[in-house]
Amino acid sequence: MRTWHNGRLLQSPDEPSISVLDHGMIVGDGVFETVQILRNQPFALTRHLDRLVRSATGLGIGTPDVGAVREGIAATMDGQDIAFGRIRVTVTSGRGPLGSPRGDGELTHVVVSEPSTQPPPVASIVTVPWPRNERGALSGLKTTSYAENALMIEHALAQGASEAVMPNTRGELCEGTGSNIMYVVGDRLITPTLAAGPLAGITRALVLEWCAGEIDVVEQDAPIDVLQTADEVLLVGTTRDVQAISRVDDRELEAPGPITRLAQQIWAREAAKGIDP
Repeated sequence: MRTWHNGRLLQSPDEPSISVLDHGMIVGDGVFETVQILRNQPFALTRHLDRLVRSATGLGIGTPDVGAVREGIAATMDGQDIAFGRIRVTVTSGRGPLGSPRGDGELTHVVVSEPSTQPPPVASIVTVPWPRNERGALSGLKTTSYAENALMIEHALAQGASEAVMPNTRGELCEGTGSNIMYVVGDRLITPTLAAGPLAGITRALVLEWCAGEIDVVEQDAPIDVLQTADEVLLVGTTRDVQAISRVDDRELEAPGPITRLAQQIWAREAAKGIDP
């Protein structure tokens, strides 16, 4: 693991660097991206950095220095041999007071790169009763205010699952804590609309684009209970890519089913064509 902070490559990720008064630490006032490292290169980096800017703008903290972030990524990956891993880019509003109002200093930019283990091709999920507020101030933004996600994923892990999937306030299927959810009914691959409140996932967007010519794929909202009758269920995300789901709560499913398998094949084929689609 290598860490870069505001233009400086740290000797260790444990080296003291960020102020205890950084508003990202005080109130979670920041945004972030997790980028997959594939064959020593960041995958879909331009899309991730574009979303980082959208999130920061939506949060009102200003515009991240994308050029500096790219330099930080290069610095943390230099000399490393990473077949598969992840890059965490975090931007906060910087130093602030011990309260909700922000300070007027410069943004904090942090990049961390590390090798990691690729998730298995098949996993299980649980649904949770806590809703995502599709009308909330942070809806659609990838912010560091992640405490409710941390609570939900710990709930899932305690039940032997790898992800928690939540409804929105209308009881519609929304998203996982760090992934987008898709499911199959008949021959149709379905995912919630962005109006339902999920994050506009990079992998989600690419699956919709790449599969459109070979799979009947649609954005459509439905009650979260649809997962109890769907023919197949899958998660898509930065490190998961297209992951088949073999269990939803206490319900067992075929995994991967035929549509999921086809989506995985399309993903592998298209992702091999270029590192920054």
